[in-house]
Amino acid sequence: MRSLKRLLEEHNLTVEEYQRIKKILGREPNLVELGLYSVMWSEHCSYKSSKVHLKKLPTKGKYLIQGPGENAGVVEAAGKAVVFKVESHNHPSFVEPYQGAATGVGGILRDIFTMGARPVALLDSLHFGPLERPSNRAIMEGVVSGIAGYGNPVGVPTVGGEVDFEEEFSHNPLVNVMCVGIAEKDGIFYARAGKPGLSLVYAGAPTGRDGIHGATMASAEFGQETEHKKVNVQVGDPFREKLLMEATLEVMEKNLIEGIQDMGAAGLTSSSSEMASKGGVGVELYLDRVPLREEGMNPYEILLSESQERMLMVAKKGKEEEIKRIFEKWGIEAVVVGKTTEDRRFKAFWKGEPVADVPVESLAGDAPQYQRPYEKPEIDEREDPAWAEERNWQKALLKIISSPHMASRRWIYQQYDHMVQTNTVLLPGIGPSVLKIKGQKEAIALTIDANPAWGRANPKAAAVLTVAEAFRNLACVGAEPLGITNCLNFGNPEKPKVMGQFVETIEGMKEALEFFEVPVTGGNVSFYNETQGKAIPPTVVIGAVGLVEDYRTIPRPERVEEGMGIFLLGWTGKDLGSSVYLKAVLGQTGGRVPEIDLEKEKLLQQQLIRLVREGKVAYAVDLSPGGLLPNLAEALFHIDIGAELSFSTREEEAYFLFGESPSRALVFAPGELEADVPVLKLGTVKGQDLVAYINGRKKLDLPLKQLRRSWESLFPSLFDK
Repeated sequence: MRSLKRLLEEHNLTVEEYQRIKKILGREPNLVELGLYSVMWSEHCSYKSSKVHLKKLPTKGKYLIQGPGENAGVVEAAGKAVVFKVESHNHPSFVEPYQGAATGVGGILRDIFTMGARPVALLDSLHFGPLERPSNRAIMEGVVSGIAGYGNPVGVPTVGGEVDFEEEFSHNPLVNVMCVGIAEKDGIFYARAGKPGLSLVYAGAPTGRDGIHGATMASAEFGQETEHKKVNVQVGDPFREKLLMEATLEVMEKNLIEGIQDMGAAGLTSSSSEMASKGGVGVELYLDRVPLREEGMNPYEILLSESQERMLMVAKKGKEEEIKRIFEKWGIEAVVVGKTTEDRRFKAFWKGEPVADVPVESLAGDAPQYQRPYEKPEIDEREDPAWAEERNWQKALLKIISSPHMASRRWIYQQYDHMVQTNTVLLPGIGPSVLKIKGQKEAIALTIDANPAWGRANPKAAAVLTVAEAFRNLACVGAEPLGITNCLNFGNPEKPKVMGQFVETIEGMKEALEFFEVPVTGGNVSFYNETQGKAIPPTVVIGAVGLVEDYRTIPRPERVEEGMGIFLLGWTGKDLGSSVYLKAVLGQTGGRVPEIDLEKEKLLQQQLIRLVREGKVAYAVDLSPGGLLPNLAEALFHIDIGAELSFSTREEEAYFLFGESPSRALVFAPGELEADVPVLKLGTVKGQDLVAYINGRKKLDLPLKQLRRSWESLFPSLFDK
């Protein structure tokens, strides 16, 4: 028989937590009950290290319908409900890249249609180790294929995202996926059980052994061996997900259910106990009724399985058979597996015999909450980036745009279907994603942003800068931000330095969001992204949603014509620290992150939105990361016309051309621009070359074709066989 110490290690529970369980129950837990607490008290499900700090974030806003605490957040846009959230699938994607990423997509899709919304868009934030290593290329290839292999068959377009590379992600890739859905404002469903005496209906795929203790795996560091963890990774079926989605939305449309929760992390345990806890009721589960995919499964495995494509619904009284018929029509099995009760206990039975009996609240509401000790992180304040080592701006530009940090991502996004549903207005790679709301001129703008290099140097400043960048991206299409979701990715929170990074990140988010008066609607914290004691850099991923007044007039590359002016709006500082220029050109990392003045940032965004809505902007581009020159070159590739630049600058040229100062935007316009921010005319859209005279001297003269070849060369050379 296993020792208690070994048993607790296998369940990722501390001795103190075990003693707490005993006190709650007034006895020793049996093995099934220990499994329940193991998953529900895991970091992944309980947020036991982060909840006390997450409460500091602003969650009120004029467009907010539903904030944190549900499957996804909801804001109002153009009379509709926009439902959105971002989640991580980092650990599974390292262990089994294809299925880890695919099931990450499946899980976030269910979070959205569980709320009664039809998913209309996916975006992703992907971070891998350097591509020189075959193992990192294999992980990236598997992840990209997994996202495409799930999202495309389900029929939800992947419309945007980002990909970047840092050494620390070699053994801890980040796979953060955001989904957005549209619903009627009065058509939102919640994960609440309602009242006693109602049936619990299981719908979807049969339960297998895949994913058992997946939530626990996501709440621990990795050691040297990961092969044995593959049992913790779920296996997805996108075609079944499509059918499950359509059947679920039909059941909702016919108003047949009181509450609903998808069986994600911790499976049947979390879905039933969380709905019961929110509804103030108890549950009884009859596990021998659960459809099984494998023979010989026991109650422990059934309760903890994280098999994909499964839903748990609370049926309205007398509507069970109608629910079953609708799911059967879509080829999906639906079975009554339990009921809600008055006693506020979680009870599970196997062939009539009780196997678990615990207070519902102790699982879903009373997990330990820790004020973990933390240390303020060391801030990288190095100001001298040694920019003088490279004075050839042509050479520098070619190095940057052909580097993994800025090379064309076409190889990636061409694997995704981004036009299915025919709502996509702006294609991937051009800027923030814009999606039509059918039958209306208003549209929603979407973006997802992160910068681990900033997080490594200064976590608090990185959070402020990332929020500002997300809103600046939205402003480039004239969109006002409505709300954000977030995924906060860190190492082991039991280490004071890591916890300090997290606390500082929350402080930075709080500062920025309160200043912009934009709420957090929900999100995800992913801790324990650490292998053999080496953690990832603090990485805050911000997913933002904005409102476009008229999608027909938004700035886009095809609106730019030869002879139009090229303008720089905003303020340039000495911001080469932690930049792409340092990494790609000088082979350096770190340095002081860009300084931001939020008043200036807000003013720039307001002026951009005004100019766009007045029809004075043909195309607009945010300048970080990479700075002015690389982002100008990329914009010209989309426009397919060259440029002739002639301007003077007081700043050192490296700062001006490659610095990553915030509060700046590149604007292409048919006439002169007037704004309440600095405006510098850089030159004119012209010809098929990029020519630049800076301070009276010719510094650039490159054919656009040559630049484009460099930009598009990286990924095909690495991945095409």
